Amino acid sequence: MKVPVVQNKQKPLIFDKDRLFKRDPEELAISRELYNAVANLPIISPHGHTDPQWFAENENFNNATELLIKPDHYVFRMLYSQGIKLEELGINRTDGGDVEQDSRKIWHVFAENYYLFHGTPSRMWMDYVFKEVFGFEVTLNKDTADYYYDKINQKLATDEFKPRALLDKFNIELLATTEHATDELKHHGKLTGTGLENRVITSFRPDDVIDPDHWNFSTSIVTLAEQTGEDIRNWQGYLRALKARREYFIQHGATASDHGHPTARTANLSSTECQTLLNKVLAGSATAEERDLFRAQMLTEMAGMSLEDGLVMQIHPGVFRNHNQKLYQDFGTDKGCDIPVRTSYVDNLHPLLSKYGTESNLRIILFTLDESTYARELAPLAGHYPCLKLGPAWWFNDSPEGMLRFRHNVTETAGFYNTVGFNDDTRAFLSIPSRHDVARRIDCRFLAQLVAERRLSIDDAHTLAYDLSYRLAKEAYQRSK
Repeated sequence: MKVPVVQNKQKPLIFDKDRLFKRDPEELAISRELYNAVANLPIISPHGHTDPQWFAENENFNNATELLIKPDHYVFRMLYSQGIKLEELGINRTDGGDVEQDSRKIWHVFAENYYLFHGTPSRMWMDYVFKEVFGFEVTLNKDTADYYYDKINQKLATDEFKPRALLDKFNIELLATTEHATDELKHHGKLTGTGLENRVITSFRPDDVIDPDHWNFSTSIVTLAEQTGEDIRNWQGYLRALKARREYFIQHGATASDHGHPTARTANLSSTECQTLLNKVLAGSATAEERDLFRAQMLTEMAGMSLEDGLVMQIHPGVFRNHNQKLYQDFGTDKGCDIPVRTSYVDNLHPLLSKYGTESNLRIILFTLDESTYARELAPLAGHYPCLKLGPAWWFNDSPEGMLRFRHNVTETAGFYNTVGFNDDTRAFLSIPSRHDVARRIDCRFLAQLVAERRLSIDDAHTLAYDLSYRLAKEAYQRSK
């Protein structure tokens, strides 16, 4: 199909080469120098939520809507906030009810409301995709919607835009997906022998079998017993089952575990207390406090297992998940209605750190959505305990402003080398290079300020730019054993 030519009367899509840099002449020149040295480094994407089936099957993506809108809750949460129903965007309902099936019509809804994203990271990421990946020269709006849709679909139908080809196009050296503990990992299994088995890897997300409030806990705990042959009613049998699943994930390339608990609370109970708690949890009689205590104990248990098997442990608490209960009931999880909450780390992590904090072979990466904890809690903790590192500005904070706040708040106490570079944490595959480009630009901007203030030499800034863009992430997510 021939793509129509859009007249120049449309608004041009402009991406300034110095975007996100300060305009002070000295800092601008330093930012350019640092960025040009790291702009084309390979991408390490050690934590994310892309679909492993894409890479296992390597089939062409269906269309622009299926690829750019439906997987990205950053996109449809904004549209929903303006009164656009998820049914209008083709998001499947849990009851199988009617939703819009016309992908072009859904794309038009997005295009006509694209102005809503002005000033947001989503707009910056999406414009990058439009210009750098698809080659557009005019902005997306209602008048260019069909032009965009047809041109994107035309390119998606080519071999150059198949998932594995895009890994090369984007210069992605490592991409980690995230699967629950009872996942069979069949798609990762299909990658064995393709040369991608060590490039597209899984991460172990055990929330479904260690969080009694997880939506699928009762089903997953039965599956855990079946998969491992362990008596999960016995505390030691339950722990053996979890260790077996961790080993299964390691065999499929996992280098990290991932824990999305509501809080960072940890505990250090006796085996007898743990058995009593497990009994109540499995019987469904545990109180809210007991369920929270069980989660707390399991974070400590996961840390101990990481010390044994070398999986890097990621903890990212501080989210009120599925805050919009009506939306959750109608559409399920991960639909843009998760909200940050205040989070404590110093007190909550103390039991775990009292037991394992001095272990240099243990690597725990802490994330937060509560920026108030950066300077007060997280930087001092990571600046002391050998096992702790700080994850980058994450989720609601992975904006230029959020990244700058992160560097300003943690560097003076934790330094650069108690952080782990950048990870994109995205379901939106095509946005990965854009997100890493933003992170590299912001880090170069921050370093340029230190050089301009004569607090850092240009040579050290170059080393740091390389480390923050590439080396720290690569080293942080290697298994320690």
